[in-house]
Amino acid sequence: MNYLSTRGDATPRKFCDILLEGLAPDGGLYLPDHYPQIDRARLAELRRVYREQGYAALAFEILSLYIDDIPPADLRRLCEKTYTPEVFGTREIVPLKPLQDGFYLEALSNGPTLAFKDMAMQLLGNLFEYELARRGEQLNILGATSGDTGSAAEYAMRGKQGIRVFMLSPHGRMSAFQQAQMFSLQDTNIHNIAIEGVFDDCQDIVKAVSNDLAFKRRYKIGTVNSINWARLLAQVVYYFAGYFQATRNDSEQVDFTVPSGNFGNICAGHVARQMGLPIGQLVVATNENDVLDEFFRTGVYRVRGSADTHETSSPSMDISKASNFERFVFDLLGRDGARTRALFHDALLASGRFDLGADPAFAEARSRYGFVSGKSTHADRLATIRELFQQHGVMIDTHTADGVKVARPHVRAGVPMIVLETALPIKFAATIREALGRDPERPARFNGIEQLPRRVQVMPADAAGVKAFVAENCE
Repeated sequence: MNYLSTRGDATPRKFCDILLEGLAPDGGLYLPDHYPQIDRARLAELRRVYREQGYAALAFEILSLYIDDIPPADLRRLCEKTYTPEVFGTREIVPLKPLQDGFYLEALSNGPTLAFKDMAMQLLGNLFEYELARRGEQLNILGATSGDTGSAAEYAMRGKQGIRVFMLSPHGRMSAFQQAQMFSLQDTNIHNIAIEGVFDDCQDIVKAVSNDLAFKRRYKIGTVNSINWARLLAQVVYYFAGYFQATRNDSEQVDFTVPSGNFGNICAGHVARQMGLPIGQLVVATNENDVLDEFFRTGVYRVRGSADTHETSSPSMDISKASNFERFVFDLLGRDGARTRALFHDALLASGRFDLGADPAFAEARSRYGFVSGKSTHADRLATIRELFQQHGVMIDTHTADGVKVARPHVRAGVPMIVLETALPIKFAATIREALGRDPERPARFNGIEQLPRRVQVMPADAAGVKAFVAENCE
């Protein structure tokens, strides 16, 4: 399996090369040169593996289709090391929670930081440590977070040999619990940088630094954001696991609804569907920052500025530049790298928007690729959290509430609908109190976390300043 860039660089690269590299040299994102196809017989075999051997074995089978430069025995060991009941709290790792007939939540938030990002980040930390040891190298990870990626990355990388983490977050825009999870870490290889701006400013800085090839190579800069293909690949596995739990035979379809801001989580669903997993609809759920919903309704992709990026009660989706969206558009346009570059580089730089509404390919977003969308508001979140708790005794976080609200109009008779859970409610306690008049449960290990000492550097939204900070702390 070789990998190519969404912007046209077709230089053959192997998995472990792009694992450490992040963005491609031409500024594009890596994708495999083809999606391995899983026919009905192979799907049945994967169902048997998951049922008899568990999630780690399923992960090995899926990852093996894309990774041929790690010996199989080593890759299996890395999967078994990552996906354990001790880390994720249950043998199923991602159990389904039925809300009503055919309507499920897939529990993805049982990991160390109580968010779905742990599902991929725990594996990524082990892959990084393995490959760096094999090469005798070090890696400086530069990332951006709107809430959950940062803590998941830091908990996965803390204490790892040969790795430093520099994590950018929007100053004052994460929940108190999210800030405390990150900023209370005292590990010397973890560096938190609070950027005076919004998440998109943080993401722009990461891309600017990654596009400075001389700096990137000198300081061995890598990424953990979902622009890193390895992270997205790990997320593909739980679509298969959800499907196997919701169905009894391999001719059935399922639909998935995914709360999405950066398009990484649902892009993994797109990959699973392209491989042959019988997914009917992929429902994109946004909050008031509805750049993705606008595209799937109209064909217009319109980036908002910082002043027009709303601060909401589902803050991990307060994003108006969806990095992973480029991967889907690349596929939508028949893998035309030149045209993808013209849209995501030239058009966005010139006008901050592009319009595919009149392009015949746009209709295929729904007809061929299964995408539909909707958005949710603060009032919707409160009502959904309240309703699920009163009717089902289930407490959900704000992002999952966006997913449940948007999923409902898209439920099809006889087809299971699986909403991907995003985080546990404790991460957004203020909104839970507003909805229910009570606090969510807090795992004992996080008691008093908001009062712990903090290590964080507040900086302006300036790539040069961030590069100077990285350089100073790599000496």
